[in-house]
Amino acid sequence: MSRSAGRASVWAVLGLAFTLAGCGEGREQPAPAPSATQTPAATPPPAAPPAPVVPAAPPASVVPAAPSGPADASRGAANYAILCAGCHGASGDGDGPLAAALDPKPAKHSDGAYMNALSDAHLFQVIQQGGASVGKSPMMAPFGASLSDAQIRDLVAHVRSLAKNPPYSP
Repeated sequence: MSRSAGRASVWAVLGLAFTLAGCGEGREQPAPAPSATQTPAATPPPAAPPAPVVPAAPPASVVPAAPSGPADASRGAANYAILCAGCHGASGDGDGPLAAALDPKPAKHSDGAYMNALSDAHLFQVIQQGGASVGKSPMMAPFGASLSDAQIRDLVAHVRSLAKNPPYSP
């Protein structure tokens, strides 16, 4: 082979190598399949949505429940003002000072047409276990670790008292 033909072959090989190396540029190349002796790299799990903020302990000002007896809406009202009104509003209209920053918006406890159809057990579960436990917003924090069952029953009694048009009738 002549010297010029040899150079041409080298240039052809180099050109082919550069061409092949440039193919797929800008595109992601698939990873080579692992061999029988290699283990595939673990893929990280998908990121979880942020968890709702849950109070670690009840605030010192939370009104304790009566040791026994029926639910008391007035005790529930005091705890509602502390724990719920920030989002749901003092009158339960869903217009508390934090409501503007929430999506979805907080439930309107004053909406009798909606609230009266919900059972006490449903309201108890939402307060105790949070909104996500009933398919609602996870931004509604669970208060079961902060409130006793009696305090939650008091809150349910107060929430019932907020319903208007029509008012709640057991």
